[in-house]
Amino acid sequence: MTAILDVQGLKTSFSTPEGAVRAVNDVSFAIAAGETLGIVGESGSGKSQIFMSIMGLLAKNGRAEGSVRFKGQEILNIRVAELNKIRGVKMSMIFQDPMTSLNPYLTVKRQMTEVLETHRGMSEDAALAAAIEMLDIVQIPEATRRVHMYPHEFSGGMRQRVMIAMALLCEPELLIADEPTTALDVTVQAQILDLLGKLKRETGMAIALITHDLGVIAGLADRVMVMYAGEVAERANSGPLFRAPQHPYTQGLLRSMPRMDEVRANRLQTIGGQPPNLQRLPQGCTFRDRCVYAFDRCAAERPALRPIQDDRSKACHLEAL
Repeated sequence: MTAILDVQGLKTSFSTPEGAVRAVNDVSFAIAAGETLGIVGESGSGKSQIFMSIMGLLAKNGRAEGSVRFKGQEILNIRVAELNKIRGVKMSMIFQDPMTSLNPYLTVKRQMTEVLETHRGMSEDAALAAAIEMLDIVQIPEATRRVHMYPHEFSGGMRQRVMIAMALLCEPELLIADEPTTALDVTVQAQILDLLGKLKRETGMAIALITHDLGVIAGLADRVMVMYAGEVAERANSGPLFRAPQHPYTQGLLRSMPRMDEVRANRLQTIGGQPPNLQRLPQGCTFRDRCVYAFDRCAAERPALRPIQDDRSKACHLEAL
């Protein structure tokens, strides 16, 4: 399949008085049309910074290097005026916290119609009609009335739906969903995931799903990329990864997750220790201090991401788990 997004050798760092923070280290991947790529890992693993780099939304002290091609066009570090022709139109992002992402001083109507007036050149009346239609699609009750309300008048789940509606207004070919179900109850989570799956099937858009929740990944992703300390630890199709994880970190994540399909005699297992300091990454494998399988080579040599099966790769010296 042709890649909508093709990322090669992406590196992202932040300058601080204490030294450079290497948030993303030589990450490569591609997303095809109609595909959902799940990006999973602990907080601080670099998941969000990959896509903040791609969208040109890094903080002022941030710097991104490498190559990012959207439908064949290089977009990394291009001029804002050129990037604005793509982001928000062909490539949209749902941010983690809808309360801080939505402007509390503007009605939902104003925030949604502005997107269409700016990117599609619609009149105010046409933009309002399109905004109400999209709120209906994301199942906001009484959309005609609620479009005139302010963000604080919506529940957390409804605000998240508003964010999804805004991201979908211009019918993007790629939707980046950054923790789309954070802080939502399980019922609302299921509704939003069902909605994203339905929209993907109906429109053929690609989805990059960023989350720390493996249950969310299992429900929606076709392929999974596991991040650790700014690097790709394992990459595989969703089914094989959940059935037989091949990286110790992926294995640890799965063991620490409650399962409804098996009975465990013991408590959930945790991954001991803490992720490394991104300002002073250790020599060798960045996971070795937390890994139960670590041996001498792990301290001396950093494992490269290598193919181990068809459509599967891992960054680990072990041949198999």
